[in-house]
Amino acid sequence: MSGKPRVVILDYGSGNLRSAQRALQRVGAEVEVTADAVAAADADGLMVPGVGAYAACMAGLRAVNGDKIIAERVDAGRPVIGVCVGMQILFSEGVEFGVQTTGCGQWPGAVTRLDAPVIPHMGWNVVDAPAGSTLFAGLDADTRFYFVHSYAAQAWAGRPEALVTRATHQVPFLAAVEDGPLSATQFHPEKSGDAGATLLRNWVETL
Repeated sequence: MSGKPRVVILDYGSGNLRSAQRALQRVGAEVEVTADAVAAADADGLMVPGVGAYAACMAGLRAVNGDKIIAERVDAGRPVIGVCVGMQILFSEGVEFGVQTTGCGQWPGAVTRLDAPVIPHMGWNVVDAPAGSTLFAGLDADTRFYFVHSYAAQAWAGRPEALVTRATHQVPFLAAVEDGPLSATQFHPEKSGDAGATLLRNWVETL
């Protein structure tokens, strides 16, 4: 036993898992990339990555029972963090190209296309984090994170006590959510340099 928090990155065929693995290892976690349900259930923390289409991510996630793994961990109060489409699939549904896909349903609401003249929203952007945030502790208001997405959850209808961080790309959208054991970021912390490392360290220190 290393004494380090053990994090599983759920490997369901989506996302740049190695960059996320390296980022978590740098901030003190022992990291395993696997689709194994037992390992995912037993780990101190679970990261759910995601890149690409919502429907494809949900299909991959269901193929490894990832939706059930997430639900069981959250029900037991065990930490889960979703990243990019890994955040989006936590909501009730996603609508892409006119196709509606059922998500994990941890949070109510739909993920829809950003109504902006330039899509995708790609590059560095600031966020508006609420007071009391654990993820953004120690980070200044002008800290920038790396985004690459065309879709997002744009309204929060979940628990009022959840901490919701917003950002704007022509229109406001949800950049992060902290809701009990379940957290998520629309941006890529593993691609966000020192700021992303601080956020991941803040999360790992809760495990």
